[in-house]
Amino acid sequence: MKWSAFFTSSIGKKFVMAVTGLFLISFLIVHVGLNACIWANDNGSMFNRAAHFMGSTIVVRLMEVVLFIGFIIHIIQGWVLEVQNRQKRKQGYAVTLGNKGSKWYSRAMGLLGTLLFFFLVMHISHFWIPSRITPEVLGSNMERGVEVHNLYGRMVEVFQNPVVVILYVLGCISLAYHLLHGFKSAFRTIGVHNNRYFSLIKATGYGFSIIVPLAFAMMPISFYLEWIK
Repeated sequence: MKWSAFFTSSIGKKFVMAVTGLFLISFLIVHVGLNACIWANDNGSMFNRAAHFMGSTIVVRLMEVVLFIGFIIHIIQGWVLEVQNRQKRKQGYAVTLGNKGSKWYSRAMGLLGTLLFFFLVMHISHFWIPSRITPEVLGSNMERGVEVHNLYGRMVEVFQNPVVVILYVLGCISLAYHLLHGFKSAFRTIGVHNNRYFSLIKATGYGFSIIVPLAFAMMPISFYLEWIK
C-alpha cells in the first residue's frame, strides 16, 4: 500500500489521530507542570520566569509551531472520522446497546472534541495572543534583572470573571472525558495490544484523565477564590 493511500484510509486516519493525540498529551504534561508554578505563592515570580523561558527559547518557539500543526491535524482528522462514523451508523442497530456496547464519552468524542476546540480558541485569545502578538497588553516585570511579561497578572485579571471561570472548568471536564477514551485508544491504535502492558496503560490513562484536568480546573478556581496571591 502506498503511503498516500494509507493516510487517506480509515486505519491511516486513526493512526494520525493517535500519534497527534499522544503528542498533545505530552504537551499537556509540560503545560500543567509549568502552570503549577502559580501555587508557589510568590506573587507569580516563578511562573513568570518559567513562561518567559518558554516564550524566549528558540527551540521551544519552533516546537510551538509543531504544536499548532498537531492541533490542526488532530482536529480536522477528528471531524473527518466523526462524519464518516455517523454515515456508517445511519442504518443504526435494532437494539440500542447504550453503555453496554461502549461508554457514552467514547461515542461522544466528536462533541467533546468540538467543545475543546472552542475552549482552545478562548484560551488562545486570553493568553497566547496577548503574550505573543500584543505583549504590550501584559506590561512587564523585572525578575532577577530580566524583563519578563506579567502573565501571572494576566491570569489574575482573566479569572476574576466568574463566567470565564465556569467556562474553563467546563472545558476541563470535557478534556477529562476526552482523555478517558483517547488515552488508551491512542496506544491501542499504534499497536499496544499486550494485555499486561495495556492494563497498565489503561490505569495510567484513568489517572492522567483525572489528575491533569483537575489541576487545570483548580487554577482558575484558585485565582477566583483568592487562594493564591
